[in-house]
Amino acid sequence: MKLWWGIVLMVLAAGALAAEQPAAIVRETSDRLFALIDENRTAYEAEPSRLQKEVRRHLLPHVDTLYSARLVLGRHGRGLSADQVAAFADGLSELLVRRYAEGLLEFKSRDQVTILPDQGGNTERMTRVRTKVRLGTGSEAAVDYVFRSKDDRWQVFDVIVEGISYVATFRSQIGEEIRREGFERVLSRLEAGDLQLETDVDDQAA
Repeated sequence: MKLWWGIVLMVLAAGALAAEQPAAIVRETSDRLFALIDENRTAYEAEPSRLQKEVRRHLLPHVDTLYSARLVLGRHGRGLSADQVAAFADGLSELLVRRYAEGLLEFKSRDQVTILPDQGGNTERMTRVRTKVRLGTGSEAAVDYVFRSKDDRWQVFDVIVEGISYVATFRSQIGEEIRREGFERVLSRLEAGDLQLETDVDDQAA
């Protein structure tokens, strides 16, 4: 679902200093990302690979891809080698890059994203940033970004859209695929771009 991935990218795409707090990362990244799209929308629509390249460059350093991959694999990650898990993390990252790039172009204005006040419950190692995203229909979607602190850096490892966790959703779908076909077959399909994964969030145009 295009919009879901565009929403997610608002925080993940880049540019923040390592010592910055998560809410500041969300705020600054949203501004920078919308500026990038405003300047290059036509070019990106004509040649999606250009936007994918920018997403890849800015996105991945700010996401704990390996930790997310282990969470997605769950019990199916037991017994896998470090190289196998790393290959799975890379394949999953490329899937997300493609979908993020596609979904981002659905957004028309930076005013669609509002960062909400902290509700508490955060710790020095785990933080949740809450936002509201205004959709093209006029309704709003709740989007929470879950960060963890690693080596004095805040990195995203999960995104929750309208109560639906990306990690939990993918773990369920990929787990079923691994049960049917085995890890290596699923990894090959993921790397080839043939593995179809969906969210449960209704599609709504931005």
